[in-house]
Amino acid sequence: MRAGVDLWRLTILLLTLLLGLPVAVIAAYVFVPAGDVWQHLLDTLLSEYIINSLLLMLGVGVGVLLLGVSSAWLVTACDFPLRRFFQWALLLPLAMPAYIIAYTYAGMLDFAGPVQTLLRSSFDWQWGDYWFPDVHSVGGAIAMFSLVLYPYVYLLARAALLEQTVTVLEVSRSLGLGPWQTLFRVALPLARPAIVTGLALALMETLADYGTVQYFGIDTFTTGIFRTWFGLGDSAAAAQLSAVLLGFVLTLLLLERWSRRQARYHQTTRADRKPVRIKLTGRRGIVALLLCALPLLLGFLIPAAQLALWAIETAGEMLDSSFIQLTWNSLKVAGLAAFIALLIALLLNYGHRLRGNLVTAFALRMTALGYAIPGTVIAVGVMLPFAWVDNRIDSWLRTEFDFSSGLLLSGTLFILLFAYVVRFLGVSLQTVEASLGKIPRSMDEAGRSLGLSSRQVLGRIHIPLMRASLLTALLLVFVDVLKELPATLILRPFNFNTLAVRAFELASDERLADSSSAALAIVAAGLLPVILLSRAIAKERTSST
Repeated sequence: MRAGVDLWRLTILLLTLLLGLPVAVIAAYVFVPAGDVWQHLLDTLLSEYIINSLLLMLGVGVGVLLLGVSSAWLVTACDFPLRRFFQWALLLPLAMPAYIIAYTYAGMLDFAGPVQTLLRSSFDWQWGDYWFPDVHSVGGAIAMFSLVLYPYVYLLARAALLEQTVTVLEVSRSLGLGPWQTLFRVALPLARPAIVTGLALALMETLADYGTVQYFGIDTFTTGIFRTWFGLGDSAAAAQLSAVLLGFVLTLLLLERWSRRQARYHQTTRADRKPVRIKLTGRRGIVALLLCALPLLLGFLIPAAQLALWAIETAGEMLDSSFIQLTWNSLKVAGLAAFIALLIALLLNYGHRLRGNLVTAFALRMTALGYAIPGTVIAVGVMLPFAWVDNRIDSWLRTEFDFSSGLLLSGTLFILLFAYVVRFLGVSLQTVEASLGKIPRSMDEAGRSLGLSSRQVLGRIHIPLMRASLLTALLLVFVDVLKELPATLILRPFNFNTLAVRAFELASDERLADSSSAALAIVAAGLLPVILLSRAIAKERTSST
């Protein structure tokens, strides 16, 4: 018994050390003496990376707060036409990766795109006769990020507002406050921790992006890391840039943790009481409908429709055997990574359940940290130690046996899968932890009393009870891997492409219509977790809808 428990604990610690290696490597490069390339970056480009990143964070922060909070308040506290439809449909932009919506709008809004072409034909305009906003700009990137990332704020803000709607309306009305005064003086301050959490998630996704900022020609940390690694050939400077980006992410994490620590509110109303919503009719109802329809139209329906049109136009050329191979490659790595992440999440959470302590709890939290770290940083942190191991092995074999082993680890599917697991393990960990926590410990004791070992209790009791949650965890990681771009670009084996990489390559070559088939496949896959979230919202508080 004791040996089994110690084995579980040892397993947790070893897996934590292995999965934490990429972040530790990046952090260690803070203490590496600066080279010429790093000094060059300090003197020339680093300030631009910081300024552009801060501008993006500021703009996206304002955008997601405006879209997410306003829509959450309307569908929660107000009653207007199509409210029930919008309460789940507003999540659909989550299925649209930022780099895909960027490619789509670039094709639609460029000079040769359908929008400007229609304007010129309608008003008989020529080049230079009119002004049109340039989507290839910081402002354009802010708009793209805001349209697909606001659901993070919407989802968490709505959940917080649902818990307080009855009390807030009753108390505020007794004090003579109107609906807008209630929103700004009562509801939003109470929902602040949830809103800040959603904002932090949106900003971390903004910092992690590579495809959008690279395509729009915006210099940020992710584009700088790629340029330093592949253009200047300096892995140390790339790691040091990654360390600076990691500092931004950790700051956001600390802000989010601090915000949650301030949440000390108590539910004082009965859970089965129906909220008294503000009835919006006539002009006010139409305005509320339009405010909710706008982000849905711009963030999902219009770009999805454009992708579908392009895909139909180019189907004969693009849907060939190479597309089938791309799809198979994507499904293969996504499926393998999701299965490995789920298996590790089960081992870690069940090991902690058997006999967890502060050390194992801390280890689990550190292991889940990878989800908050950009794929570019993870890729650099993975490549450096494994390339070092490859070089040491190859050097030893050359010296001892006059034989070159080549790349045994780096440049293979193994290192790519390892990076995926480090990046997305947190999704599986949280899902499995929540499901395992719902199973009473008396079930474990009952299994032990029947002579089952700890592994048999897991296999015969826990896994069957958690089947739905395990499938959800598997699906969420699968879709995240399918959409991942920067880590795949850096670590993929030679001549190995995925749907995300192919869409990026075609869009970079200005073959936007040709990229639509791969992009649409990714969006279709991204709808799966959104459907799960929508079903959860539909089941939650059915008495209040």
